[in-house]
Amino acid sequence: MVTLKNDQLSIVISEKGAELQSIKDASGLEYLWQGDPKYWPRRSPILFPIVCSVNDNTYRVSGQEYHLPRHGFARDMTFSLISQTDRKVTLALSASEETLKVYPYNFVLSISYVLDGNKISVIWHVHNADIQEMHFQIGGHPAFNIPGMREGESQHGRLLLDNPGSMQALHSYGDGSHEMSEVPFVEAQEGVMAFTDKTWQNDSIKVAGSQLHQAVLAKSDGTAAVTVDFLSPIIAFWSPFGKEAPFVCIEPWYGVGDPRGFKGEFSEKPFINHLLPGASWMAKYEITIG
Repeated sequence: MVTLKNDQLSIVISEKGAELQSIKDASGLEYLWQGDPKYWPRRSPILFPIVCSVNDNTYRVSGQEYHLPRHGFARDMTFSLISQTDRKVTLALSASEETLKVYPYNFVLSISYVLDGNKISVIWHVHNADIQEMHFQIGGHPAFNIPGMREGESQHGRLLLDNPGSMQALHSYGDGSHEMSEVPFVEAQEGVMAFTDKTWQNDSIKVAGSQLHQAVLAKSDGTAAVTVDFLSPIIAFWSPFGKEAPFVCIEPWYGVGDPRGFKGEFSEKPFINHLLPGASWMAKYEITIG
């Protein structure tokens, strides 16, 4: 475990999956979901080299089939600690004999966390160390405790969004699958998304097309508990349906799962990212507490 701390926040990162494990303010209040397996055992996994699923856990590169589980392998692998200061830590994962069996590219994935006052920057750096063009997706999956909700209560919470107008979401189903067609994002009204357990009956809500760039998890008085800022083309909101879970996920995605019926090449997936040999790609999102 790696800890960064200042006078406002303390964060903990695990070398397994380079995953955030804790976000506490100066009073010791925990903001990050703590992974109770009764609801969901993870906290803030990194999704790489795919986001969501490929159909039948199978995808194709130059006609050859490979197999990956939902959200890829990075979240379950041990990263190496590259550098650490009092305000920044960087961890990295490189291609190996194990990864090449399921993902045929030489890569280096680096994750940095920067602590600045009450703000955490999560920075992704993907490098193509191969001699061929590389294709990938990446996403965040941080889960935050719902302010004021106690375990055993019915789920209730509000997200304040930076777009007060009408928006569209991908057409999703309860089994986690989706189509690329869009439906009205009716859960959001004038920039407010009030949610309950029933909100998640069709799994996550996926808002594509860069319609949003900020989501605020609000306290009961309307002030911000957690703000997530992002520039990703897709933002997903999720909590496990039927569990009245005391957390909600705010997920910046540079990629999305295979739509129903998709059988094309990996390079043809919706929202896929491409890297020429020797090239690098970077993106970040920010978490602000309070």
